[in-house]
Amino acid sequence: MPEPRFLVVRLSSLGDIVHTFPAVAGLRESFPASEIIWLTHPRWKVLVECSSLASQVWTTETRSLAALRATIRRVRESEFHAAIDYQGLWKSATLPFFGGVKRRVGFSSSTVREFGVPILYTDRVHCAATHIADQNGELSVRAGARKGVANYMLRIPSQAEAVSGSPLPAPGFDGYIVLSPGGGWRSKCWPAERFGALCRMIRNSLDIRCVVNYGPGEEQLAGRVRDASGDAAPLLYNGDLRSLMILLRNARCIVGGDTGPLHLAIALGAPVVALFGPTDPARNGPYRITDQQDGSTTHPVEEIAARDIVLRAPHAITTHRRSDQTDPAMLAIQVEEVLDAVHRRIGAPE
Repeated sequence: MPEPRFLVVRLSSLGDIVHTFPAVAGLRESFPASEIIWLTHPRWKVLVECSSLASQVWTTETRSLAALRATIRRVRESEFHAAIDYQGLWKSATLPFFGGVKRRVGFSSSTVREFGVPILYTDRVHCAATHIADQNGELSVRAGARKGVANYMLRIPSQAEAVSGSPLPAPGFDGYIVLSPGGGWRSKCWPAERFGALCRMIRNSLDIRCVVNYGPGEEQLAGRVRDASGDAAPLLYNGDLRSLMILLRNARCIVGGDTGPLHLAIALGAPVVALFGPTDPARNGPYRITDQQDGSTTHPVEEIAARDIVLRAPHAITTHRRSDQTDPAMLAIQVEEVLDAVHRRIGAPE
């Protein structure tokens, strides 16, 4: 009997793809000889390739009708045992549906964000898990994996492979801390002025310089952090994905909200201090897999807490409603509280 072929659909974004890796690793561990084709956006092809979980990485541009037609035609010309849609949106669910994949695994209506999407699946999974990485794992199990999640390792690009828009910290720039103030939702972001104050206090109390990582369109945000940092002289950094991986992996600590760079840092094994407000860390927080003696994997809350520090106001209200205003729960997190967490995280044993 031939090995099954799987189409994995997770188009974006950075943090969500990182939270999909454990589930695809569970699929790969169960089917080591199978072909797994991962369909994603061109921007994230390098990231998926660094996981070494997919046999091939296909890309498509969802805003291009021609690209979508070509992708659907390519799927139709292939023979897949099953498609697994880890994204749960119309744009992801339609690709295997119109591509003619007979078995299509996805989330039930209780989990997806867009109404009606599950009608395109043949297998609708009612998730029992809380964390999104484990929910993704439940899709893998429905597709035939023996366990939902498994360990994986991201291949760190060499310095020569990195092509950066700004230089990585120089050899003399030792022991830096990365601050990641940006994010897709303004409501999830801690104020730039507080990041600047944190940068100044880190320099004064620990004699460590900070690197402010920012993405496309966040130049003004990074400038506000620098202006608020006084004479702490942070390095403003805007590199490509390969360079960002090197930057995060070599940092002493990363401080950021519920955003892609923070989750990428966790996947790379770097220590983090995570700032949460409107999103629930139980669902979207730091996720690390711990190997057990019986061969199983788990990620107990107490073990995560011993490594990564998550700060969230007790009165925070969980919502996925996007807003241009900083959530009150983020404003409740004080600079001194974050500084203390950085001290503790740096001093914690690895």
